Amino acid sequence: MAKDLLAVVTGGSFGIGGAISKRLAQENISVINFDLQEASDPDIRSCHKAFFEVDVRNKGVIDNAVKQVVETFGKIDILCNNAGVSTMSRVQDLTEEEWDFNFEINSKGVFLVSQSVLNQTMLQSQSGVIVNTASMAGLKGVPLLAHYAASKWAVIGFTKSLAVELAPIGIRVNAVCPGFVRTSMQERELKWEASLRNMTPEDVYKEYLALTPMGRIEEPTDVANAVWMLVSEDSSFITGEALAVTGGANL
Repeated sequence: MAKDLLAVVTGGSFGIGGAISKRLAQENISVINFDLQEASDPDIRSCHKAFFEVDVRNKGVIDNAVKQVVETFGKIDILCNNAGVSTMSRVQDLTEEEWDFNFEINSKGVFLVSQSVLNQTMLQSQSGVIVNTASMAGLKGVPLLAHYAASKWAVIGFTKSLAVELAPIGIRVNAVCPGFVRTSMQERELKWEASLRNMTPEDVYKEYLALTPMGRIEEPTDVANAVWMLVSEDSSFITGEALAVTGGANL
């Protein structure tokens, strides 16, 4: 990789975003964190060259943060759209608020941040790499997560379409699709799913494990390593892909 690269990671304070931040920093890439709060883990916080409080639903806040990054550091070479949320509900009980919450952050947020970074730096430099965090739920139907799955299918559709638009000028766009990842989000989902299915969280966890052919629960570092692969020069001829990083759970 060329020297002096700068990456913006949304949702970089915890979980997958924290692992992405650490992996990129290991490769001597300067990482800017866009999140609602700074990382509480000092190891993750130390990987961030700067932190901007950013709600990915707010175009004005995003544009201002991107502007500050470009003015301070010159350009953005890598964008990792990782910020995401989930809730669980059967479709018949799903509220409009839940639907909108998932789509505004998981899908619209990817669009707004990508557009801002493209317009303020990548289109001018005609270079850069974007990696969006989608989900295994964007590759298959998932009960209790229809709204979340739909938002992640949207991310994959956006990724593929944007990749086609930007390929002629050398900007690559891909997505990673994690499976059952050990994060605070998974901890919440275990409890939600257990309640909705009249199971214990422990039994739901065992089911996740049984559904993963490689025989273990995914770690955030597994996703981060895939992201690094996609932003590295080893993937210079890969664009428009939705890479399943699931240990086979999507098969």
